[in-house]
Amino acid sequence: MDLQLNGVHVLVTGASGGIGLVTARLFLTGETLLICPFCPIECGANVTAHYNSTAATLEPLHREFGHTRIQTAQANLSREDDVLRMFNTLKDSPFGPVQVLIANHGYYPPADVPIAEMSLTQWESTFASNMTSTFLVVREYLKRLAHATDEQKEKASIVIIGSTAGKYGEIGHADYSATKSAMMYGFTMSLKNEIVKIAPRGRVNCIAPGWVKTPMAEHALKQPEVIYRALATTPLKKVATPEDVASQVVFVASTAVSGHVSGQVIMVEGGMEGRLLNKPEDITQF
Repeated sequence: MDLQLNGVHVLVTGASGGIGLVTARLFLTGETLLICPFCPIECGANVTAHYNSTAATLEPLHREFGHTRIQTAQANLSREDDVLRMFNTLKDSPFGPVQVLIANHGYYPPADVPIAEMSLTQWESTFASNMTSTFLVVREYLKRLAHATDEQKEKASIVIIGSTAGKYGEIGHADYSATKSAMMYGFTMSLKNEIVKIAPRGRVNCIAPGWVKTPMAEHALKQPEVIYRALATTPLKKVATPEDVASQVVFVASTAVSGHVSGQVIMVEGGMEGRLLNKPEDITQF
């Protein structure tokens, strides 16, 4: 199956680790997206892989695909000047203008901090890292898209990475949950109505995973209590892999298979019904 992404310029933010790294690889090759042995998925996009602090994990992709297929871009996306610098550099890219934007970057504060104890500094920092940075990247993407050719605009698509926290909330992480809710609903739903003013067939969707087996989550997922709470309301009784999430990102970005899909929040969480708040011993009255 040809997803008609060959030669399309895809910018993946937060591409140096976890979901972003797998997503970048899938856009480049698609070889791991096998529906059956006789029906491989073809992508063949050109990828700009964004990173903030280190690009070491992206080196294998450079060695495998060469600089004619993948290029890197460094920026602290919560800083407006950095975002402007990155897009000004990309305007001279041999890949042409960015046609598909995958807003995958973000920060999850590791400590559990109740709202009553949360500092304004943490609240504002989380919003800057997640929501403000996404706004800045999307804004500059749309500005550049306006100058693309009609043919290039036909592939226009934004995919934002949300979270189950944005749907269900999360005790001790109200700042993170609030940023993801804003991205998944108010921002995505507004964007899908605005992008068509620039690219008539442009689309905006959101992929929202729950727990994913990434290096960042590895330590937590070794704790039985964490696993139990993560899967207690999940029918599939398993934690997602980065490939589970990345494959949905690639499919919804493709106009060939998702050309009439816009404004959707696709939950990749095994059928999760919500957060487990209480254990049996917590219930004292029946």
